[in-house]
Amino acid sequence: QVQLVESGGGLVQPGGSLRLSCVASRNIFSRATMDWYRQAPGKQREFLAQVTPGGLTNHANSVKGRFTISRETAKNTVWLQMNRLKPEDTAVYLCHGRVGALDYWGQGTQVTVSS
Repeated sequence: QVQLVESGGGLVQPGGSLRLSCVASRNIFSRATMDWYRQAPGKQREFLAQVTPGGLTNHANSVKGRFTISRETAKNTVWLQMNRLKPEDTAVYLCHGRVGALDYWGQGTQVTVSS
């Protein structure tokens, strides 16, 4: 079993930045595709960004140019750098990992963008 723990959320003003982290209880990054999602109240879960075991990244068009996914395998950590935040970015941000047919989710971290 793998636990994923997110942190770094909080309240930020529009235009501000946050860096979310997701720490895995075991080093799975050499085998896992890691993703960030978000879910706002009343809305479907939205894919944001992905990093493959080979280190390739992919970002949703809705956040491309503002959000950046990265990882540090030695620290079992995946980050999501979020810049130029907007009120519509307010949501619970979730880390996800997939190893073969196994899916792992973190508990989420709340991001609120408001003045």
